[in-house]
Amino acid sequence: MEPNLYDAYSPTEIANRIENLGMQKSKYSTIRIFVLAILAGAFISIGAVFYLVVINESNFGFGITRLFGGLAFSLGLILVVVAGAELFTGNNLMAMAWADRKITTKDLLRNWTLAYAGNVVGCLLTVILIWFAGIDELNNGALGKSAVQIANSKLSLDFSEAFARGILCNALVCIAVWLVMACRSVTDKILAIIFPITAFVTMGFEHSIANWFFLPYAKFLDSTIPLTESLKNIAAVTAGNLVGGTILVAGIYYIAYVRKSSEKNKSYKYNTR
Repeated sequence: MEPNLYDAYSPTEIANRIENLGMQKSKYSTIRIFVLAILAGAFISIGAVFYLVVINESNFGFGITRLFGGLAFSLGLILVVVAGAELFTGNNLMAMAWADRKITTKDLLRNWTLAYAGNVVGCLLTVILIWFAGIDELNNGALGKSAVQIANSKLSLDFSEAFARGILCNALVCIAVWLVMACRSVTDKILAIIFPITAFVTMGFEHSIANWFFLPYAKFLDSTIPLTESLKNIAAVTAGNLVGGTILVAGIYYIAYVRKSSEKNKSYKYNTR
């Protein structure tokens, strides 16, 4: 019976596709990863600006305002996935190919390092452009005040809170990427992204690359934003993102869909010798 080309890929097929994608990404040239990572940082930053505009002085109440903001922020990952870019947090799923020994530790760390560095550059370049564009002056300067307020709320988190929120955030981001790998059309991919990303933003979870936009942007607007505390926040959130993406998503799905099949294949090869 031929497969229905409109049906989503099964979880087992998704796992295989993610492993194959991880192997492909491990072979990308340094310049390709870095340039695409700069794009990803810019895309996430644009999503963050969209979020700021949507929530600014909203009268819909706390939950609904954050819901609309989350929908707006989803633009970032939609651009990354559909337009094509290298996002550190999404690339944490490469850990599945690493666990199955399809790529080396060196391959994995190389991609993550280049992706993270490029993401940071993309965010900082976007911060500069947004600052020169005077976006903070929208709504009679209220948008800039909101940006500083958001930064201060992030800096009020202690290390354990930022770390835990980072775990929860990237679990949802990587679930979004997992769902995307089940899709066959652009429309499917957009719908797969919207709900997990909207959820993490609405619930106040923390994304390290987004914070590379929010915190430096707030620093441009208010020099009293502490640099050291900003870096501490980003470090805690980055560590949490790594745990959420590699262990809670890549690790769990590796055990569920890849490890058993790999063991069966090895056993079959052994028994047929």
